Amino acid sequence: MFLRLEFLKYDNHTIYPTWRLSSDHAFLTVNISIFKEHIQTRKHTLVKNSKEENKFINKLIEAIKGINMENIQNEEALNQIIQSLANVTERICYNNSKIINIMKHSKEWWNKQYCRDLENY
Repeated sequence: MFLRLEFLKYDNHTIYPTWRLSSDHAFLTVNISIFKEHIQTRKHTLVKNSKEENKFINKLIEAIKGINMENIQNEEALNQIIQSLANVTERICYNNSKIINIMKHSKEWWNKQYCRDLENY
């Protein structure tokens, strides 16, 4: 059995040469570690061209227009404005999105991250 160097710590196999019968092959057992992992099976999404998407866009435009940019004196003030906009965007998105279940045939929103989530699940 060959393992890449970075996986040698997972080398949990045992070869049993005395278990051979008439064959020249030896039995091999492998212990596979299974780690507990949270796999997200639900996601928030905005449906394209829906009234929720329009509400999201309109609320985001309002939030961007409401940003006070008169007192950007330094990098810290700019970072606070950016973080504030990120928080508002996340809240608006969350309020206007719907929860969907990850299923094998949900193609409209499917991407590589969801493939990995489903594969892990």
